[in-house]
Amino acid sequence: MNDTLIRYIEEELLGGEQSIAAEDDLLSSGLVDSLAIMRLISFIEQEYSIKVPPQDMTIEHFISVDAISNYIKSVKVS
Repeated sequence: MNDTLIRYIEEELLGGEQSIAAEDDLLSSGLVDSLAIMRLISFIEQEYSIKVPPQDMTIEHFISVDAISNYIKSVKVS
């Protein structure tokens, strides 16, 4: 899951110009802005067949690839 998310972020959101690690802070570092987060959420919903409700669109869930993976796993289990 992490590899898929990292590949999407690197290729689609960062234009293939930067590499990231699963623990990198995507938001505070400025790597990903709010528009990119919305694109990422759309990708996640399609790729993992889940719906991310507005109340779940929080910094805690989307701060890093690790956090995103944990969120997706928690939603898939529910």
